[in-house]
Amino acid sequence: MSSRAAAESIFGARYLWVTVGSSALVFLAAFESLAVTTIMPLISRDLDGASLYALAFAGPLSTAVIGMVIAGNWSDRTGPILPLYVSAALFAIGLLVAGSAPNMAVFVAGRLVQGLGSGAMTVALYVVVARLYPPALMPRIFASFAAAWIVPSLIGPFIAGLVAELWSWHWVFLGVVGLVIVATAMLTPATRMLRLQPLERTSTPWNLGRIGWALLAAVAVLVVNLSVDVGGVAAVLVPLVALVVAVVAVRPLLPRGALVARRGLPTVILLRGLASASFLGAEVYLPYLLVQQYAFSPTFAGLAITGSALSWSGTSWLQGHLGERLRPATGMSVGMWLVLGAVVVAFITAALHLHPAVIILGWVVGGGGMGLVYPRTSVMTLALSGPTEQGFNSSALSISDSLGAAIALALTGVVFGLLTRPGSTGAGASVAFAGSFGIAVLFAIVAVCVARRVVPRVTQAVSEPQPHSG
Repeated sequence: MSSRAAAESIFGARYLWVTVGSSALVFLAAFESLAVTTIMPLISRDLDGASLYALAFAGPLSTAVIGMVIAGNWSDRTGPILPLYVSAALFAIGLLVAGSAPNMAVFVAGRLVQGLGSGAMTVALYVVVARLYPPALMPRIFASFAAAWIVPSLIGPFIAGLVAELWSWHWVFLGVVGLVIVATAMLTPATRMLRLQPLERTSTPWNLGRIGWALLAAVAVLVVNLSVDVGGVAAVLVPLVALVVAVVAVRPLLPRGALVARRGLPTVILLRGLASASFLGAEVYLPYLLVQQYAFSPTFAGLAITGSALSWSGTSWLQGHLGERLRPATGMSVGMWLVLGAVVVAFITAALHLHPAVIILGWVVGGGGMGLVYPRTSVMTLALSGPTEQGFNSSALSISDSLGAAIALALTGVVFGLLTRPGSTGAGASVAFAGSFGIAVLFAIVAVCVARRVVPRVTQAVSEPQPHSG
């Protein structure tokens, strides 16, 4: 490779360590997010924490929103260097706490810190890319980030299950801490290059209002999760009030009209949250069901998730190559119908105790549906945003994604907790799993109803953004 070609590559001498380090951090965050899904049945059993099962997933998603908002505001004020190091440190501390947890409460606390660091780290890395890489290289580094998410989805669940079986689930967290430190150290050249850039004076203030709304939304979701331990009338009122507060708090963080599915960008943002709520809100219970009701090992329960990851990647690639032949509204509508079919199959399988192959095959189909929806929401968000709106709308898409899944998991946790008790088996557990999948069905139905509203009425007949794979 010539020196000029090397300079124009994300793996050239100037950007090599930055590319490897940032992609490694994205990979590790993705691995932890997916690995926990596989090993949570073991953690729940060892720490006697079935009542906090959903919170272990919903909590990090909620605190990630706080991290996203703070890191974005902080990076605008002082640059991304300090936010990046602080967020990576929080991520590592969360892993240490979760990996050494003696009980479920401490484990969940570690997961909350982990989510806060992961959300902030993602935003800080994006700002590093924006300030360091020339525009011609940005598509390539983002493609590297996409690959860093796809690979863990293919191998992460299986590896996590294998590590948990051969050694201990603790090492799924503790074994990553050293890798986070190494990956962060690789970004040292990036911080040096950023310090050499001309200092831009900025008057960007702390957006305390936006941070406050994010904090309120996260706390409300946590309250919904914890309300399962409340008795009497409060068992209904507390989660209901907390859910209303969460919806009110998220409103200023999204484009106007998102919560009522206004045509165009607002519906695109809303659909991302609904898709996440329906599919990811149910997926965390899939390994739990297979381990508890069908005596699967964690390793093979993880392979069930790998199947959906393969179909997700496959349809992402397919719709990217179809281009204009598959219109955005059609692709998203078909995708959400596939997701609806998957969660309905999961509900029926849990309720009637059908053969596990039924739910596994159904989940592969659902993964294919997500592959049609997720890339299109990203592309359409940028295509329907003006130059001064791209930052806010991209942030809103991530917030909708995280809070959608967090709210769904909070509700499924309440349902699961009310219908069963820790350690219960048989018909009671089957009903609890069916109830949790039923919540996902409701979110999927709403998503199917609004999917065709993603294209603005004015521009529908003129031009539509073209999808890409990823």
